[in-house]
Amino acid sequence: MFERIFKLSEHKTTVKTEVMAGITTFMTMAYILAVNPSVLGSTGMDTTAVLLATALASCLGTLCMAFMANLPFALSAGMGLNAFMAYTVVAGYGYSWQVALLAVFIEGLIFIVLSLTNVREAIFNAIPLTLKKGVSVGIGLFIAFIGLQNSGLCVDSATLVGIISFPENFHTAGICALLTLIGLFFTAVFYTRKMKGAILYGILLTWILGMLCQVTGLYVPTPDAGFYSLFPSWGMTDFSKLGLTFGQCFNVDFSAVGIVNFIVVIFSFLFVDIFDTLGTLIGVATKAKMLDKDGKLPGIKPALLADSIATSAGAILGTSTTTTFVESASGVAVGGRTGLTALVTGILFLVSTLFAPIFTAIPSFATAPALIMVGFLMVGTVTEINFDLDNLTESIPAYLAIIAMPLFYSISEGISLGVISYVLLNLATGKSKKVAPLMYVLAVLFVLKYIFL
Repeated sequence: MFERIFKLSEHKTTVKTEVMAGITTFMTMAYILAVNPSVLGSTGMDTTAVLLATALASCLGTLCMAFMANLPFALSAGMGLNAFMAYTVVAGYGYSWQVALLAVFIEGLIFIVLSLTNVREAIFNAIPLTLKKGVSVGIGLFIAFIGLQNSGLCVDSATLVGIISFPENFHTAGICALLTLIGLFFTAVFYTRKMKGAILYGILLTWILGMLCQVTGLYVPTPDAGFYSLFPSWGMTDFSKLGLTFGQCFNVDFSAVGIVNFIVVIFSFLFVDIFDTLGTLIGVATKAKMLDKDGKLPGIKPALLADSIATSAGAILGTSTTTTFVESASGVAVGGRTGLTALVTGILFLVSTLFAPIFTAIPSFATAPALIMVGFLMVGTVTEINFDLDNLTESIPAYLAIIAMPLFYSISEGISLGVISYVLLNLATGKSKKVAPLMYVLAVLFVLKYIFL
């Protein structure tokens, strides 16, 4: 059955590999079930309701990706987009969370129209192959940076970022950072020895080592400081809480909403989401060698449509923009190549609604080695970029995209600088004919974004 639906042999994969990839992707994404309720909870939303909405929207979107596009990509509430909703739209603009969810819902409807009319696919295809490879590398560095931050290895300092002082707060932040390094070492060893599921085993081993540290007193749970017990707790979720957010995006008092500002909010969501999604698809698909000889991704239209449907459905359920997750690269890294990987991940998101306390107990320092290792695997694409002097109009934009993503903490900013620099460099050097017409449109839109948004 799986062979008939997902064409496993055609993609040179097996059920076992796909299942392992799906589990790995879920393990690296499970943190969103803890993080998203925390972020959106600051708006006054019920955290249990947000957790349920996040898990259900993730399941729905990922299953759409599995059956509509047959791609190994998983979806969930986008990091950055949830912060934009909570801290800019609600806290900054003063809108209610219901208004913010309505903006997300409308954004999703616009995305559906753009996907059906091939606009988003045309944007994907217009981006030159070298820039796509640069995006893949940039996402790799971005993932690694997220891992370094999640582990506590990377901290704020006078130079903006620095390394943690291990002796200081050793029994909390210090030991977590050290466990990340140990987990990274074992993950690298597993991968070097070509073990199937090396990244997944690295996550589990790091988590187990953390629990042993808690038993021996090396790790001391300190809830007030954000360090909780590493042991999972058994418990059921109160599903009735979902009613507190379900359908609330339609319960809006427009008398308190300025129509112009509301439109700005919609297009802010729209702009960030479309290029975060495209960047993720480009990066992960490039690493998985799914792009054809022209740099196009077969099946991208249903993939974009699945992403759009998940966004609107997620808003109805009660969560911020649902988008393709860059952590999908972890499943691709262990061999995931078809929608079966996404199916497994989607099912696990559904299961997580029953045993949320167990899945949310996976500590960030345990998934950090996986993210850092996946970053390494994606950075390898840099060797495919031609940095010769006769190719600078291609390689410089790719370079700018690479460094912008981790340093500006945004996939869309990396694409933005890459597109603008690509157009300007080719115009200035008399190579304007090689630039696709849509690239000019994108460059102008990006410049306008920096001016008005």
